[in-house]
Amino acid sequence: MVEDPAIATFNMSLESQIDLERLPKHLAVIMDGNGRWAKQKGLFRSIGHENGTKAVREIVEACAEINISFLTLYAFSTENWNRPQMEVDLLMKLLVNSLKKEIDTLQKNNIKLNAIGNLETLPKKAKNELLAVIEKTKNNDRLTLTLALSYGSREELTKTVREISHKVKNNLISPDNIDESVINNHLYTQNLPDVDLLIRTSGEQRISNFLLWQLAYAELYFTETLWPDYTKNHLFEAILNYQNRERRFGKTSEQLKK
Repeated sequence: MVEDPAIATFNMSLESQIDLERLPKHLAVIMDGNGRWAKQKGLFRSIGHENGTKAVREIVEACAEINISFLTLYAFSTENWNRPQMEVDLLMKLLVNSLKKEIDTLQKNNIKLNAIGNLETLPKKAKNELLAVIEKTKNNDRLTLTLALSYGSREELTKTVREISHKVKNNLISPDNIDESVINNHLYTQNLPDVDLLIRTSGEQRISNFLLWQLAYAELYFTETLWPDYTKNHLFEAILNYQNRERRFGKTSEQLKK
C-alpha cells in the first residue's frame, strides 16, 4: 500500500523533532483494544486481532528505523488463558503465522527476537516456531524485540523468590548477599535493561501485571487510540512526549542541572 504523501510529510516532520540522543533505550507496549476495534466496526474479535498484527509490524519497523535498542510487546498474559478457548486458539495460530511471515522482515532489519514468560505453557507448535525464529535471529543486533507470552509479573516474581529461596536453602547464596542484581538475574528479563517508557493503547490506564519490577522508574504514556489503529505517527508522538519529561530518579530538578 502506498502511503499518502501528506501523511508521509507529517510523519517525517514528527520524526525530525525527535532527539536521537535521548531515545528511550527500552520501550514496552501494552497492545490493547483489538476486540473493541472490531466491535466498533461490527466485526468478529478475530478480525481485530488480525489487524493488530499490522500495527505490530509498523511499530517494530519504526523502532528499528530510529534505533531504539529494546522493544517489548505484551502479546499474551497469563490471565489471557481464561479467555474463550476459540479466541485463545486463534491467538496462538496468529502467533505461529506471524512468526513464519515476519522472519524475513526480522532478518532484513537486523532484529533479534526474544521471548519472556512461562513458555512451557504454550502449545507445542507455537513454542517450536517461536524458538526456531529466536535461534535464526540470535546474531542480529540492531533491535531486540521481546514478546511477552504467557507472561505475568506476579508469576515471574513468585518464580524468582522460589529460585532464590532454593539456592539459600542449599547454601548456594547467603541471604545477606541478596540485592537488586541478584533478583534481576533471576527474572525473565535478566538480559534486558529496565523499561524507560511504557505505552498503553485503548484508553485503559493500568499496568495489568506487566513488568512490575522493571517499570519502577518508567515513564507511563496512555493513549485513547486502539491498537489496530496505532501507527508510527502515534509512536513518534509518545516519544516526543517522553523527551519533554524530566526524569529525576528520586533527585531534585536542581541536582540534575549540576
